[in-house]
Amino acid sequence: MSSLLNAYTSVAGEDVINHLLQLSKPLAGKKVLHVNSTREGGGVAEILHKLVPLMADLGLDVSWEVITGQPDFYKCTKSFHNALQGHRITVGTGLLEVYEKTNRENAERFEDVLREADFVFIHDPQPAALIDSIPNRKGKWIWRCHIDCSRPYRPIWKYLRDYCARYDASIFSLPDFAQRLSHPQYIIAPSIDPLSEKNISLPAGEVNEVFSEFGLDPDLPLLVQVSRFDRFKDPLGVIEAFMQVRRHVPCQLVLAGGGASDDPEGQAVLEEVLTAASGEPDVHVLVLPPDAHRKINALQRAADIVIQKSTREGFGLTVSEAMWKARPVVGGDTGGIRIQVIDHYTGFRVRTPEGAALRIRYLLHHKDKRLEMGKRARRLVRENFLLTRHLREYMALMISLMNGSQDRIDISTS
Repeated sequence: MSSLLNAYTSVAGEDVINHLLQLSKPLAGKKVLHVNSTREGGGVAEILHKLVPLMADLGLDVSWEVITGQPDFYKCTKSFHNALQGHRITVGTGLLEVYEKTNRENAERFEDVLREADFVFIHDPQPAALIDSIPNRKGKWIWRCHIDCSRPYRPIWKYLRDYCARYDASIFSLPDFAQRLSHPQYIIAPSIDPLSEKNISLPAGEVNEVFSEFGLDPDLPLLVQVSRFDRFKDPLGVIEAFMQVRRHVPCQLVLAGGGASDDPEGQAVLEEVLTAASGEPDVHVLVLPPDAHRKINALQRAADIVIQKSTREGFGLTVSEAMWKARPVVGGDTGGIRIQVIDHYTGFRVRTPEGAALRIRYLLHHKDKRLEMGKRARRLVRENFLLTRHLREYMALMISLMNGSQDRIDISTS
């Protein structure tokens, strides 16, 4: 067993690692390619940074490519993202032509690996059109959708469906997100890496340092939301909820995040947040670089309550991150937050700033409940949302596609 796999044994358990080793046997040497649109920023990149080397340690020949484009390409794909999450957005013919041209150019750039891979995982809409440029494909192509597209804006979904329908399979994070397609569909929730800089245990001194570094008051309860500056994360609603809480309970709020290279709206949202927080000394807006993983870790551990008040959410990895650190979460009643935040058990789900304020006040007044919820939250993540479970389901999917419609697949002697 490699040192990397051995490191996960202490967290996930020996049985889990042995299961991964068994599943990897029929996949040994298979060429696996992941394609997405950014190497830094956002949950997809975070997952791939750990999933790819772990696949390699299990004997798969795995690689990761990132498509690139001009600003109009990202403007188009951001519109796709918003439309899949339900916004009525018109994308002009010119932008669609940019999208298609960019995918053709990227297909030419790494055509050989696309054509020769046994399994190609295409993440989200940005590279979905790559399949149009590789007609003679050797392997199985899987479209992996990380977005809450339970109620997509139909004209945009119809356009993207023409590409997605050509894949051999698709993956959605929740059953509610799945759309009608003619190929097999799999439900695989995302995951966190318990051994990453963002999730490992930290010395108490390092956690306490964030108070002085960011000008926080160690004597005031700390509320934290970590997310990209994105309208769907509702940072303005978080500030509004905080203002309501502070009328009754002294506290402070941190909104920590950054941007992603494939999100052109982030700066505009950040400016709105800074305007809303202006003149409020207890609201701290932190713009952190993509590699500030230990700072985020320390902020979540320093928090009394973690908030993720999204109005739409594909999954919400920051929720699992906070729960892994035994923190109760007040989260939006949407998407993947619903399968992580079990209402009244690991936290509270809310729909409005008023609802968030009510639940935050309750938790601030009942420390025993915060601790109980935090312990249950960590246990839920360990059992359901660690990287090892995610990898197990990816490998099971690949074995399933290799074996077609067989009723029984024997991997014991492979």
